[in-house]
Amino acid sequence: MNTKTIRFSLAFVALLITVLIVQVGWKKAEPWTPEQLLEPADLAATITSTDASKPLIISIGPAATIKTSIGVGPGSEVENLVKLEKLLSKEPKNREIVIYCGCCPFAKCPNVRPAFTKLNELGFKNHKLLNVSKNLKTDWIDKGYPVIE
Repeated sequence: MNTKTIRFSLAFVALLITVLIVQVGWKKAEPWTPEQLLEPADLAATITSTDASKPLIISIGPAATIKTSIGVGPGSEVENLVKLEKLLSKEPKNREIVIYCGCCPFAKCPNVRPAFTKLNELGFKNHKLLNVSKNLKTDWIDKGYPVIE
């Protein structure tokens, strides 16, 4: 093998390793799957429907804003994760649960990961994270979706 071929092979192997690390790292970084993200329009439609079956909606951010939601406080604080666990202690593991924060975009949010991880650890099977890509004002309130009055 010549030097050029060896360099290309090493560069290719390095690229493959980098891609694997990034993919594995992302999967470890987010405790939810893409299927567990719930779009705000879908939750708003569920809240306003006449269907008797409604999810338990929990704010794990600074305030409970969404209609029918219960606030436990920011999920980044241990005492609020204890409140979350206590709130869910009597709920069946297949209960439909939606959590949300909305303080900021997911990439910067200190609350969604600890709270979603707690739901995973508690063995819940039907929980979702509201996909608040920017913040609750932009992605919920400004769109006229139902709020607590």
